[in-house]
Amino acid sequence: MPFRFRILSIVSVLVLIIDQATKIYIDSRFALYESVRVIENFFHITYVRNKGAAFGILADSAFRVPFFITVAVAASLGILWFVYRTSDDQRLLHLSLALIFSGAVGNLIDRIRLGEVIDFLDVHWYRHHWPAFNVADSAICVGVGLMLIHTWQEERKNKAR
Repeated sequence: MPFRFRILSIVSVLVLIIDQATKIYIDSRFALYESVRVIENFFHITYVRNKGAAFGILADSAFRVPFFITVAVAASLGILWFVYRTSDDQRLLHLSLALIFSGAVGNLIDRIRLGEVIDFLDVHWYRHHWPAFNVADSAICVGVGLMLIHTWQEERKNKAR
């Protein structure tokens, strides 16, 4: 099996297990909106549900669930196609795509199962809160960051040639 598919499989399984296990734990042990302080004025575990996309976008839309499911499935298939088209020497790109893929699938599972996404990581500075997020969201963000680094490295290599 080519490296790109091994990394996709390993990262996806690990991220999906961690994502779904943490969501199941939060859902079974916390009441909705319950919050536990982890680091004073910086980080709480707060159980919320997000019907929309990032920052609650489209949360009140009647077509939100089929729309988000369609987008997640299309993005996941697009990532799989892109991984297939890349070469095995682009390891950072493969890692980034695996993280984005697994994050998309993790949130897709919630949308299919619940019609919304479980979020619980609450980062804030005193009263200034970033919207709560989850492991899948984190995987997507880290994956996008790694993809940007990969792109920057490729541009530097191309300029050097």
